[in-house]
Amino acid sequence: MKKIALFITIGCLLILSSCGYDNYDEPKSILSGKAVYEGEAIGVRTDGTRFALFQDGYDFKSEIPAHIAQDGTYSVSLFDGEYKLVRISGAPWEAPQNDTILIRVKGNTVQDIPVTPYFVIKNPSFLKNGNKVVAKFTIKKVVESANLKSVGIYIGKSILTDNNRNEGNKFMDLSNVILDQEMTVEIDVPSSLTSANYVFARVGVQSDKAGEFCYTQSTKVTLK
Repeated sequence: MKKIALFITIGCLLILSSCGYDNYDEPKSILSGKAVYEGEAIGVRTDGTRFALFQDGYDFKSEIPAHIAQDGTYSVSLFDGEYKLVRISGAPWEAPQNDTILIRVKGNTVQDIPVTPYFVIKNPSFLKNGNKVVAKFTIKKVVESANLKSVGIYIGKSILTDNNRNEGNKFMDLSNVILDQEMTVEIDVPSSLTSANYVFARVGVQSDKAGEFCYTQSTKVTLK
C-alpha cells in the first residue's frame, strides 16, 4: 500500500508540474521592423541572419531569435515588456561593440534596427534583353577596413533567390569592380526559366569579414 501511495503522489506531482507549464499564456504582441542603413532596408538571405532578444527577470532567459527575411524585415511574437536586442555577428554588417538596443514592447510595436553593412549596392535596376537580364548597379564601401570577397548576380524563380537558392548565377571578376561607379553586367536567363513569364533578379556583395552577402531587393523581371 505504501508503494501504491508513493506512485500516486509522484503521479499527482507530475500532473501538477505539467499543468504549470501549460498555464503560460501565448505571447500576443508583435515586434516588427527592418534592418536599415540610411533609411533603406538591407536585403539578406532569408533566415541567414537574425537579431537576438533577451528579457531579464523571467523564467526563460535564453535567446529569443528574430529571424530576418530576404527583404530585411523581421517579426516576432512577444509578451509586453522591455527587451534587449543584440545584432548577431556573422551578418553582412558590422556588429557594434556596445550592441544592446533597449526596446519596450506594448501591443504591436514597430522598431527599425540600424545596421552598418560592410558594402551596400546602390541604384540597382534589371531589364530583359533577349535571353539575358541586364543588371546595373553601384557598389559603395561603408566600412573602410572591409575588402570585397565576392559579387554575384542571381536569377531565380522565387522571390527568395539568393546565393544559396537560385536557378542561375554569375560572379564578377573582382579586378573589374569599380567602387562608386555604375557597372553593367549581363546574365543569361537559365534554360529552365526561358519559358517562364518572369524571373527574379538580385545582386549580392560579400566582404572578407562576413559569411553572408548583402543583397539588393529581389526584383521581378518580366520575360513575356
